Amino acid sequence: MADLKLTDIEKTYGGAVNVLNNINLDIKKGELIVFVGPSGCGKSTLLRMIAGLEKITGGTLEIDGMVVNDVPPAQRGIAMVFQSYALYPHMTVRENMSFALKIAKKSKEEIDAAVDKAAKILQLVEYLDRLPKALSGGQRQRVAIGRSIVRDPKVYLFDEPLSNLDAALRVATRIEIARLKESMPDSTMVYVTHDQVEAMTLADKIVVLANKGIAQVGSPLELYERPDNEFVAQFIGSPAMNLLPGKIVETGTTTKIALDGGGTAIAAIKTTESDKGKSVNVGVRPEDLTLAEGDFLIEGKVDYIEALGEVTVLYFEAREGSETGSIAKLPGTIDDMRGQVVRMAADPAKVHVFHEGKALR
Repeated sequence: MADLKLTDIEKTYGGAVNVLNNINLDIKKGELIVFVGPSGCGKSTLLRMIAGLEKITGGTLEIDGMVVNDVPPAQRGIAMVFQSYALYPHMTVRENMSFALKIAKKSKEEIDAAVDKAAKILQLVEYLDRLPKALSGGQRQRVAIGRSIVRDPKVYLFDEPLSNLDAALRVATRIEIARLKESMPDSTMVYVTHDQVEAMTLADKIVVLANKGIAQVGSPLELYERPDNEFVAQFIGSPAMNLLPGKIVETGTTTKIALDGGGTAIAAIKTTESDKGKSVNVGVRPEDLTLAEGDFLIEGKVDYIEALGEVTVLYFEAREGSETGSIAKLPGTIDDMRGQVVRMAADPAKVHVFHEGKALR
């Protein structure tokens, strides 16, 4: 398996439309890296550049210390799993999984051993003699993954492999991919998804792409608990983090912010006298809010309620000057609060503060 190093990678179409710029990333052997970001941010384009299916406009891509910018896809030691299964409908599972090895003129013994090993890992042994039409969507995707495993590549690339599956199959197949990674700890994998749950549960590290570049790289919990900027703060987590405008009024080992909506935020961050008076946005995740009787962060009228059983989501009316209202996510089932004015508070350790879009620590 291999290390990947991306240095100053750029992608421009037609010499004019720049979609990726200044991408610098080190992917270590054995890591599962997930690319996430809004639609059109270039995550699939970046994956295809690693695969060699898109030309690199600028910068260098190294696999195991070798620059591969001009190396054909077939010679990069990479296997790619796409959204569509792309299985040959007239071939059995065994034939689909062994096809690439036959093209490479491997011996029958090598082919059988590789296919049997991959089938055991993916729990496909009992399906080896079936045609794709006799398989479920999840089983077909496992065959597509198995077709990559038998090649024993340096790097596995996954381009939204679960997006064509229904919700239940997505969960089951996601767990199977996690188990696959555990069974192949030295395998280097790069995975593209728009699904935050996939990213949070599968990744060793998440790469958040935005504005033609990398917004932040870190472990799932690092991105959730310590976002570097407002974009990552609101992109990671569902519902999105609330952002409340205000001004710093007291500094020190903890910071006090007077909110424009009339509330007060206490944040467990250190600020200095020079920070006093700064306009900031206070960030608090909906699940970190609690009902308050005294000091409060948010006071608002509940406009809508989603009772989901394990949690209840409160949507507040939009504040003056804002297009959206705040959201609170409370555990369990609560009494109907629709139409009531409610106050919410948060633990200072769970309060984030952003100045000019960047986090204050």
